[in-house]
Amino acid sequence: MARATEDVKYRGRRRWNGSHGKLWWDGLLLFEIASFEATVTADREDVYIGNSKDSKVVSLTGEGSFTIRSVINRNINRYLEEWKAGHDPRATLVGLLDDPDMVDGQKERCSIDNVWFNELTLMKFSKAEVVEKEFPFGFTPEDASFIESVGD
Repeated sequence: MARATEDVKYRGRRRWNGSHGKLWWDGLLLFEIASFEATVTADREDVYIGNSKDSKVVSLTGEGSFTIRSVINRNINRYLEEWKAGHDPRATLVGLLDDPDMVDGQKERCSIDNVWFNELTLMKFSKAEVVEKEFPFGFTPEDASFIESVGD
């Protein structure tokens, strides 16, 4: 029995591996990135039609987080001082999912503007462990877009 073309083209080695992923924060590469995630959630309200319950999208919510293996302070002090002065600073994040084994060398790159941070970890450590800091954030989904995307 012959294998389907897709079974051969998309073998296991063609699956994404996050090891080559990158993240830029306001244009600066976060070389110590450990993980990155950004999601958009459809906020819905119930709509009743007869005896059936349906829903309607009424807004979108953008949330995410990234974790770095801490080497330098990054923008933590700047954001802390902005908050203390009563300001609400915003950022731009650009994520790149790149894997040398991907079919035809394709990549995915997403730009997220109007990013705000929900908390800042000023200091955190445990003996005999690499220090990691997580940065939870929010964003307006209308300010997110794919710059590069993997095609069919």
